[in-house]
Amino acid sequence: MKRIALLVFVVLLVTACGDDGLLDGLGDRSVNAVHGETSLTSTTVEVIRAEAPLGSIRASDLVWYNDGLEGEGFGVPNVVISTVWNRGDGATSVIQATRNEIAAALPGIQFPELVPDSVGWVTSQMVYDAASGTLGADTSAQFGLWHLEPYSADGGRTAAMWVRPATSSDLIGSISSEATVNGLSLSWVAESFHYRILCPVDLLDENCWQMAESPMPLSLLLPEPEPTDS
Repeated sequence: MKRIALLVFVVLLVTACGDDGLLDGLGDRSVNAVHGETSLTSTTVEVIRAEAPLGSIRASDLVWYNDGLEGEGFGVPNVVISTVWNRGDGATSVIQATRNEIAAALPGIQFPELVPDSVGWVTSQMVYDAASGTLGADTSAQFGLWHLEPYSADGGRTAAMWVRPATSSDLIGSISSEATVNGLSLSWVAESFHYRILCPVDLLDENCWQMAESPMPLSLLLPEPEPTDS
């Protein structure tokens, strides 16, 4: 009787291991319990950046008005300078340029990381000596910070900044301030460039100083490259 009972048990066990047996999938569940799911999934890592101080916004979050201009030149500064110059009419000294072009034409140029939170747009131009088609010595690049869409209305600009190459008489040091009839003017020298920001009288002085005290390389404020089809 014991042998018969053992034989019946074996038959039942073999039957249960068939295609529709009760043990189907048990091994899979065991693996999942120990090792987790085995399917491959992609993971997105979110980079959390510290918020800008109250009353300010990061320059990387602004709309750079001239980004997207056709014919951007990259690489060798002289090539970029020539590319932008050819965009003009051969007589106008101030020519619209993207931040990519300005960063490439003037390696090491800086721009404020923090600007007043009323600012929404930045305009950017390269400034030339029209006689030679080379960048101007007194001003090589300029930026406008706008609280209204650029050129849409008078009085829509919040502040302006001018950049030129530093000279032997320029000293790297503290920020110089000057109160003018047009507002507060701040100037300083960093690396190989001289910077000047003019803030109108209706902009708080601390907002103006914050811009001058938060410069960072413009190359770190460039837009993310567009994804390419693989």
